[in-house]
Amino acid sequence: MHLTRLKDAVVNCDLENVESITKSALTAGVDPLKAIQEGLAKGIREVGDRYGRGEAYLPELVMAANVMSKGVAILEPSIPKGADRGGLGKVVLGTVEGDIHDIGKSLVGTILGTAGFDIIDLGVDVPAGKLVETSVSNKAKIVGMSALMTTTMVHMPDVIAGLAAKGVRKGTIVMVGGAPTTKEWAKEIGADAQAGDAVEGLALAKDLISRR
Repeated sequence: MHLTRLKDAVVNCDLENVESITKSALTAGVDPLKAIQEGLAKGIREVGDRYGRGEAYLPELVMAANVMSKGVAILEPSIPKGADRGGLGKVVLGTVEGDIHDIGKSLVGTILGTAGFDIIDLGVDVPAGKLVETSVSNKAKIVGMSALMTTTMVHMPDVIAGLAAKGVRKGTIVMVGGAPTTKEWAKEIGADAQAGDAVEGLALAKDLISRR
């Protein structure tokens, strides 16, 4: 019952009640990781599938992600350290230097996190060096960069060059996203993939990981 209520809270974009529903699940003894993976995550996957079929729109997907994030924030402190979250590997995310747009990148992080990736979100206006150093120090499998302006997307090649200089480019999947980016741009700068939205980003990430 509690898992269904958590899923429904996300599907119904119930930001007002997700906190009480989540706390009720914890009080009832529901495992916090199970609450995320079999409750909240099921909800975001359902909304993501609907979005992919054209049955839901971006504002609904964003709101559902916000509901999930609110629930996860309550559950996270109760998850035992070292718990198996899915084991797909670490993903470093950041909006590139000079760019403060956050929604798309955060949505990608939320959806990849529900699928079993370990997300390290550096936020916005992130210098290339920080993306590279964080990736290297955490042995990240994927680096995801976002930009919403043509004037800032030019920093993306710097990250790829930095990974190459550290000798980790071949072992690191590089994904780019944001309104001005294209499949052609990704190919031009030597990235592995470009995602048009968070749902496509998840599909690409899982496909690229499976082929490594």
